[in-house]
Amino acid sequence: MAFYKRSRTARVALPLRRVLPLVLVVLASVLFVVFMLKNRAVAGPSSFSFANLENPATILADPSFKLKLPKQTLLSVSLDQRNRLPPRNTDLFPTLAKDHTKIVLYVHNRPRYLRAVVRSLAGVEGIGETLLIVSHDGYFPEMDGIVRGIRFCQVKQIFAPYSPHLFPDSFPGVSLGDCHDKDDPAAKKCNGTADQYGNHRSPRIVSLKHHWWWMMNTVWDGMEETRGFDGHILFIEEDHYIYPNAYRNLQLLVGVKPTKCPECYATNLAPSDVNFKGEATDMLIAEKIGNMGYAFNRTVWRKIHAKAKEFCSFDEYNWDITMWATVYPSFGAPVYTLRGPRTSAAHFGKCGLHQGQGKIGACIDNGKASFQLDEIDKILNIKPDWQVHIIKKQSGYQAGFKGWGGWGDWRDRELCLSFAYMYHVV
Repeated sequence: MAFYKRSRTARVALPLRRVLPLVLVVLASVLFVVFMLKNRAVAGPSSFSFANLENPATILADPSFKLKLPKQTLLSVSLDQRNRLPPRNTDLFPTLAKDHTKIVLYVHNRPRYLRAVVRSLAGVEGIGETLLIVSHDGYFPEMDGIVRGIRFCQVKQIFAPYSPHLFPDSFPGVSLGDCHDKDDPAAKKCNGTADQYGNHRSPRIVSLKHHWWWMMNTVWDGMEETRGFDGHILFIEEDHYIYPNAYRNLQLLVGVKPTKCPECYATNLAPSDVNFKGEATDMLIAEKIGNMGYAFNRTVWRKIHAKAKEFCSFDEYNWDITMWATVYPSFGAPVYTLRGPRTSAAHFGKCGLHQGQGKIGACIDNGKASFQLDEIDKILNIKPDWQVHIIKKQSGYQAGFKGWGGWGDWRDRELCLSFAYMYHVV
């Protein structure tokens, strides 16, 4: 009788063992499809509306919102993995100063310029106390080699994995069937949304804004080295020559800003007019935020991040003009930065970021940065007891400017929006 019961049990269990692998395969397939739908871009505009943008909680709770990140190339994946590597030179500089200000240098492909900037940074007083983060727009071996040769501080490299320069035949690079120049999509049967002037996207141009926005979101919300860091972060470009006193001046400005200029959002190493060297008087200056050597903290970043709608939907390919014309005005009050009366950084060269070293129409100069530095430019030349002079009349781009265009394609706007929330989606 016992033998009969065991045999019956075995007959029942046998079909179950045969079906179980099939069930597991089906379940795994369903989970894989769900994962891919969540993480890969679809071919058309989503039903998500920019009008829904208020704050991260509201956006992430909207069922129509999905990240629109392109399928990565092998090079993109490889660079993404490099982004997770720890900083170098920790054997030479094992600890960072308690009150340090991190520095982010964002670059494209101007090796002559980068060498000049690196040489200037090597001579900055206090540079060994901080972490230098170099953000690359695309991958260029010569640029990579220059950064890997830095030995004067801790260095962390990050590479924009969705840079148009990494996608030679697909979005965000040039896709087969894309519209060009002033093509009529209906007549040409091509893909794309023209800007306000009727021009279709240029990957080389839109990479400026994409890189800056990806970098900001990554530095503040996506890096282990900055997680929980509430201090100021200084941002410079590869054509900014940094004076020897820049870091010490910056530290003093950051320290006095809360009391000397509580309405100031940031600090700057140079005047907003890059051709102006400063007033050379014994006073601190509060004026509009410039795009050369600017530093702010996480509180200000949260205000900027909350304006992803304004940033990503404004038809302007320059990140700085977008900030001046849309983001800063949306804060509801004048947005000031605090700086010294003498510049601690200078712009050099004649080639713009988007010109680089391409084969066609490349902009080439010798990349030499020769500046006549006085002794006062090599030492701390700001005093904490100086009064603050506020320049209330802010010239340049302001609210009401409609933009130079170049940012009309819905794909660029959705990718931009995805950068804003890629570190907030669980």
